[in-house]
Amino acid sequence: MSSSPLSKKRRVSGSETKSVPHCSSSYSAESQQTHTPANGMANNGNEAEIDEGLYSRQLYVLGHDAMKRMQNSNVLISGLRGLGVEIAKNVILGGVKSVTLHDQGVAEWRDLSSQFYLREEDLGKNRAEVSQPRLAELNSYVPVSAYTGPLTDEYLSNLQVVVLTNSSLEEQLRIGDLCHSKGIKLVIADTRGLFGQLFCDFGDMVVYDTNGEQPLSAMDNAGVVTCLDEARHGFESGDHVTFSEVQGMTELNNCQPLEIKVLGPYTFSVGDTSSFSQYVRGGIVSQVKVPKKISFKSLSASMCDPEYMLTDFAKFERPGQLHVGFQALHAFQKKHSRLPKPWNQADGDELVALSNEVNAAQTGGAKLEQLDEGLLKKLAYMSAGDLAPVNAFIGGLAAQEIMKACTGKFMPIMQWLYFDALECLSEAEGAMLTEEECAPRNSRYDGQIAVFGTRLQDELAKQRYFLVGAGAIGCELLKNFAMIGLACGEGEVIVTDMDTIEKSNLNRQFLFRPWDVTRMKSETAAAAVQQMNPSIRITGHQNRVGPDTEKIYDDEFFEGLHGVANALDNVDARMYMDRRCVYYRKPLLESGTLGTKGNVQVVIPFLTESYSSSQDPPEKSIPICTLKNFPNAIEHTLQWARDEFEGLFKQPAENAMQYLTDPKFMERTLKLPGAQPVEVLEAVHRSLVTERPQSWADCVSWARNHWQCQYSNNIRQLLHNFPPSQFRCSLLVRPETVSPSSGDLHMDYILAAANLYAQTYGIPTSRDRAALTRLLNEITVPEFTPRSGVKIHVSDQELQNANSSDDDTNFHMDFIVAASNLRAENYDIPPADRHKSKLIAGKIIPAIATTTAAVVGLVCLELLKLVQGHRRLESYKNGFMNLALPFFAFSEPIAAPKHKYYETEWTLWDRFEVKGIQPSGEEMTLRQFLDYFKNEHKLEITMLSQGVSMLYSFFMPAAKLKERLEMPMTEIVTKVSKKKLGKHIGALVFELCCNDDTDEDVEVPYVRYTIR
Repeated sequence: MSSSPLSKKRRVSGSETKSVPHCSSSYSAESQQTHTPANGMANNGNEAEIDEGLYSRQLYVLGHDAMKRMQNSNVLISGLRGLGVEIAKNVILGGVKSVTLHDQGVAEWRDLSSQFYLREEDLGKNRAEVSQPRLAELNSYVPVSAYTGPLTDEYLSNLQVVVLTNSSLEEQLRIGDLCHSKGIKLVIADTRGLFGQLFCDFGDMVVYDTNGEQPLSAMDNAGVVTCLDEARHGFESGDHVTFSEVQGMTELNNCQPLEIKVLGPYTFSVGDTSSFSQYVRGGIVSQVKVPKKISFKSLSASMCDPEYMLTDFAKFERPGQLHVGFQALHAFQKKHSRLPKPWNQADGDELVALSNEVNAAQTGGAKLEQLDEGLLKKLAYMSAGDLAPVNAFIGGLAAQEIMKACTGKFMPIMQWLYFDALECLSEAEGAMLTEEECAPRNSRYDGQIAVFGTRLQDELAKQRYFLVGAGAIGCELLKNFAMIGLACGEGEVIVTDMDTIEKSNLNRQFLFRPWDVTRMKSETAAAAVQQMNPSIRITGHQNRVGPDTEKIYDDEFFEGLHGVANALDNVDARMYMDRRCVYYRKPLLESGTLGTKGNVQVVIPFLTESYSSSQDPPEKSIPICTLKNFPNAIEHTLQWARDEFEGLFKQPAENAMQYLTDPKFMERTLKLPGAQPVEVLEAVHRSLVTERPQSWADCVSWARNHWQCQYSNNIRQLLHNFPPSQFRCSLLVRPETVSPSSGDLHMDYILAAANLYAQTYGIPTSRDRAALTRLLNEITVPEFTPRSGVKIHVSDQELQNANSSDDDTNFHMDFIVAASNLRAENYDIPPADRHKSKLIAGKIIPAIATTTAAVVGLVCLELLKLVQGHRRLESYKNGFMNLALPFFAFSEPIAAPKHKYYETEWTLWDRFEVKGIQPSGEEMTLRQFLDYFKNEHKLEITMLSQGVSMLYSFFMPAAKLKERLEMPMTEIVTKVSKKKLGKHIGALVFELCCNDDTDEDVEVPYVRYTIR
């Protein structure tokens, strides 16, 4: 029997899962905290509950089980310089049981380069004690304490995780052996200028989920699974799966998890099924997360036999070199009680000599055949450096590893990770900074000057940057801007965000506190970073970027910028800012996160492609017939429930209100595509007259009857029209037979629907279930009678999605969860709890502070290159990471594609510059414009447009052409577009279609036509 594509479930929304009767139409699915016990858990008697209002986005990454495991972990972070405070910030936001800050040192000038919770007045004070109250504000559920004593064996024995960031190699080895013997998880992290190091030893541990993904697929009768529609299954060999709804080969249904072997991107094998019964059709295969046991070597054992996690495949040899180099640094520090001086040649030579000694003493896989002396000298030259972006990257990774140690969620780093960003140094061959340029100056930027010298610091102070968004990425960017000294002189940072702070933001957007809830993000974030560095010049705006604000962000504004950084949460706004940056020829720093995944893209004028040059494929739509009659996944029932909410409680109320208040409502309704004004009027009449409730009892009666219609009568009608024998799937479709007063889910629906209906009409609401039950018992529901000859109508119209956010709005989410799960019950689809329902229905993006910190660290490394004026494509790095795996990939940005007309090459960054105002003071006419291109560029314009307005074409009627040829260009634009040009507009953009002198079509750049 040949295999056929069957059912599948994908990791993206809008996936189709089962074969159903054919249908071609499709639908596009698109206050302060109160104190509770530690870790955001509210104890209700037996089991603590997580504060979903605070941790909502993180819960979508980790899940409830992992979050609850994290509450059992006491974490010590030793070393509160820039790296230590970065790790502490991320771990506290994550919600462990407690955090102890350990440091026996005092704040120095160089610490201020990256330690964002130290102030100049804190110099000479213990770093842990000064940082403790500021870190404690991040999360009231996590007790934070400071400890300044020695790390004795007895003290460490009560901890679950120990983190060392600023300790000697001898102390690392001593504590490493203790932790390994006692089962204490150990993380060692260090940064030295543009270099970073990370080590993990979690002993013997169980990983419950190695990657955080939940892919699903399909199968055939030969034991080979084949995905429907040739969709990639996303599995890896060694994954485990189980099956349901298989017809014929029933031995697979609810079987024990089977290990698979991947045969290709669309198929995989589950082994020998020859002894099973004959396969017929159907089936869903689901991945089962089988716990995986892993073992770590101790630090002392791993020093000699290291395993490396690569961060950059172009630097394959670097980890081994840096493994030796970091040991040599410890030897240098032990010998001299200091680190090598910045860019000191003698200290660099000595570190190379020490590295040779270290390498000679190595055994096993740690010993190298040859050392890279140039690399090791650079390690020495900048080892005294302390850079906020590198600390942000390594600190984000280290904090994620701590969470893995606490929860068993995601695969840990095995076991060493080394990182460098030497591309940030000068591009000039053989360029060497001098010791004098990089010497300490008792400045807050000493840690950065040690790496780059003073010239970069001066350039940073002059920068004028536009930051779009003050959310999670925006907060991290602003912190890094303040630390590196961006706009801390003549320059300025302008940050705009029109949103206010919500409780759910506090888990990631670390510049905000509970008392900031309801305040504007941009203003609050600006004030917070000015506390970190009072020298930063920053202005907060509350504007949405788009055509409506081009009077504010006009030519003068953009021309005065050095660059733009995006911190946006939607593609449309990103693409708009990308177009603006291309037009004004400004560099753009683009980044984004999705749970543990993050990406960085740098867009550089005349060098790279733009953000919009390549796009992800559009989200696949859900067919209307699937939503209306044949759902087979919880995503379908949730979308159906969203539509129900829109159609019952949003659109009717809006139409009725517009009918009452807007005299032109019907006039506009007639102009809508597919308008049916009679139906609109009838719906308004029902809302205002025939179905208008007068009491709470009326609302309950309405809700009860609607329940009967949706979950009993309509399903019975469906089965009348499509008997089970006609279904092309094994899905059980059944009408609900239980009384709505007998089940919690049914009561949830009635209660939410009745309350929403009551709210619509200003009737007092109620949550009294006992009173609701009494009312339901008094309601008589007519018996169902099937309608004969009914044809199911499928509409092609796409309805607008209801808005949703992290926070529930009254009974909104109650209704959607209940409506979705009741429909799932009709179709024998596994239900979704409230948490999962909010994620899917609200299209909420999972987010976690660790990924954000790491991504922004990489963004700011690219910023340092831009400020230095790097022009080599290979100097820049686009990056992608998945901290769950973990996986890192860096690549050169893609060069801007080149085009050509005649002998002239051009890219998206090029254009024709045409001055509209002639020396005589008069504006160029259309005739003069056409002649200009014919005479100057040998191009014959065949069509000319501005936006959606066609200004000229070769096939234009002669009378119209004659009239326009003598008109000034702006007059034609005004006449055709029927819009006046604003005073803020200094130039127009024209698109051309041209022929060359051989009368062939040629692609040419656009025209920037200046009028002021």
